[in-house]
Amino acid sequence: MNIPFLDLKTQYRALAAEVDDALHGVMANADFILGKDVELFEREFAAYCGVPHAVGLDSGISALELALRALGIGPGDEVITVSHTFIATVSAISFTGAKPVFVDVRPDTFNLDTRLIEAAISPRTKAILPVHLYGQPADMQPILDVARKYRLAVVEDACQAHGARYRGQRAGTFGEAGCFSFYPGKNLGAYGDAGMLVTRNRELAEKVRMLRNYGQSEKYHHLFLAYNHRLDTMQAAVLRVKLKRLDDWNAARQKLAQRYRAGLEGLSEVVVPTEAPDRTHVYHLYVIQHPDRDGLAAFLRQQGIATGLHYPIPVHRQPCYESLGVARGSLPVTEHLALRILTLPMFPEMTAEQVDYVCAQIRNYSSRQPGA
Repeated sequence: MNIPFLDLKTQYRALAAEVDDALHGVMANADFILGKDVELFEREFAAYCGVPHAVGLDSGISALELALRALGIGPGDEVITVSHTFIATVSAISFTGAKPVFVDVRPDTFNLDTRLIEAAISPRTKAILPVHLYGQPADMQPILDVARKYRLAVVEDACQAHGARYRGQRAGTFGEAGCFSFYPGKNLGAYGDAGMLVTRNRELAEKVRMLRNYGQSEKYHHLFLAYNHRLDTMQAAVLRVKLKRLDDWNAARQKLAQRYRAGLEGLSEVVVPTEAPDRTHVYHLYVIQHPDRDGLAAFLRQQGIATGLHYPIPVHRQPCYESLGVARGSLPVTEHLALRILTLPMFPEMTAEQVDYVCAQIRNYSSRQPGA
């Protein structure tokens, strides 16, 4: 059996007629830049999240950077975040001129360890940027409590958590802004790069609308210098088709995760994802831990199973962040996870038989190890 890591071709075949009609509509109307589908998708995604404002952007990193810029964060400021994440989380901070300050993550949820936030706060701290990693929201209440105490902004990286909930509320709707990526492989993915910022703050939304479009308040009226970070209308048209299916797709992912958990039960060397009781995990990625991660990955590849690594090199260990001088071992959980994590195939169209095959091969590998 050959099992891909992700199968977007199968997903497209199920949506082809509706997606093709949506794209043809954009082309027939020549409605390419900030067209009607962008406006409609912004409304629909805002309603889905339960907030009044959404601003379509060209990527998740743009959403993060523009959220920080709109909040006035820049050179001389510090933003607290994590190193166990995709680099875009951190580089968005750097692009504003601010300094990222890392705290460690929890070994069970992989999310920011809220007990460590206060020790990382300095007079220059202006914001906290938690990441809802792999599809599970961070523990937002303690984050909000600390932010309120120290008068800090909260910008949520919800780029992997479309539709996830914390205490019944959608991820991305707790802080000043929530930021989403619609990279093709995400739970809600475009057919190219795309992103979104959601917020309850009308003034913040309007500032980001100008920041995405050359600083214009209206055509040819530029209040400040800004780049082009607009959401493409064709991507918005695709995302409108897909948004209607997001909850069903997330439910399918959750069922697959339950099957993985049952299929891997009893393997002492395999640590499966933990789902906190006050959260809804939407399993953008299904990440296990294994002491011989590389050996297991090579074995699974031989059996026709594709796997991934998210993320094998923490951001603070990347060459581009050597100048921060973060000492090796200062983020022990992050560095430990980087050696053990392995991402198994996970996509809504995956079958129960495919999950069972992956689990059987992991068991097969375990049975071959010394002392098994």
